[in-house]
Amino acid sequence: MFQVMKRLRLTQPVRFCSALSNNSTAATSPIQPAEPDQLYSKLEIELRGVDPAVLKSYTWFATTAAEHLGIELGKCWSPRKAHHERMTLLKSVHIYKKHRVQYEIRTHFRYMNFHKLTGSTLDTFLEYIERNLPEGVALQASKTELQQLPEHLQQPPEQV
Repeated sequence: MFQVMKRLRLTQPVRFCSALSNNSTAATSPIQPAEPDQLYSKLEIELRGVDPAVLKSYTWFATTAAEHLGIELGKCWSPRKAHHERMTLLKSVHIYKKHRVQYEIRTHFRYMNFHKLTGSTLDTFLEYIERNLPEGVALQASKTELQQLPEHLQQPPEQV
């Protein structure tokens, strides 16, 4: 078994190198310079769910994942009270107007902030936490991108 794994490790790089050397279009095309990575000052994540324990557990998961990726953690908080939505319906369609039933939906919120991210780290982090999102939880992410000042604003103004 060990010898088979050893052979597989040795043959894969050889195939990869031979595939590169046989490709004639790769040798003729010039190498493109890599684009600089985008910078983000803040990532705000809003979580909504019906079970506050699930939201708290998922917040712990997301912050642990951020620590492993080296992302600076900001403020994590949740409002004290949940958002209540009540509906009152008649038990009977035609008569017995006094007999009603009330239904209530409580939505709990949780907010997380992350600071100083690069574009590739942000994409990796968001994809990871979205794939591991539990059932009954909605995630909304908003990111704040850092941009360079335009040329006309970088120069000091001329004397008036």
